[in-house]
Amino acid sequence: MQTNESSDRFANETQLEKCHSYILRQLQDRKSPGGVRPLPPPGPAITISHQTGAGAHEIAERLAELLQPAKQKEGALWTVFDRNLVEQVLEEHHLPKALAKYMPEDRRSYIKNVVEEFVGLRPPSWAMVPQVAETILHLADAGHVILVGRGASFITMEMPNVFHVRLIASQATRIERLQKLNTLTPDEAKKIIARTDRGRRRYVKAHFHASVEDELSYHLIINTDRIPYPEAARIIADAARICLKNLIAV
Repeated sequence: MQTNESSDRFANETQLEKCHSYILRQLQDRKSPGGVRPLPPPGPAITISHQTGAGAHEIAERLAELLQPAKQKEGALWTVFDRNLVEQVLEEHHLPKALAKYMPEDRRSYIKNVVEEFVGLRPPSWAMVPQVAETILHLADAGHVILVGRGASFITMEMPNVFHVRLIASQATRIERLQKLNTLTPDEAKKIIARTDRGRRRYVKAHFHASVEDELSYHLIINTDRIPYPEAARIIADAARICLKNLIAV
């Protein structure tokens, strides 16, 4: 019988494999025997900001499946990158350097300017923030990605090809979900929620001078107390298609 720990580890490994495949496809697609191909405009991307226990990862996976056209299973596959996977891909693939040489100068300059802002904002102990920000910007530019957490909504705020979502739920619901998912007591789940929510608020405020709870930072906010995960994913997919109608295939 598979334990929760081994199941979670298998899921993380599977997700990391998907992310690796995505990066390799991006690098292969941008190469040609005669040099660099003319690049298309940035592809569609979605960011998901969320409260702990609001169902972000489950909804992101469902969303990726909904957005993937049946006729393009071998093409630009939608891929989910959460906070841990962004850091792993950054470490293992040196993503910014690998993709930067295939980007038009105007997009390189934009990313450089954004990252330089973060360098000035961060304390020395948060040395990875600019690297993560640059990775997220490159992923969003490449497109067909769902970026969960890590301030992705604020990092990509000025990119017209990105659709921003926030997921919320009541504390009682979130406690119950964390209990079931991680076999915790109510008090343990409550402490985790308080700690992670506090950390996200501090992270966004310190680096982006913004509030993660600012409703105007998002195209769409969904309360997963009232809207089940499958329906939430469907709503996001439909809304993203409307807002990014020239970028997302139906």
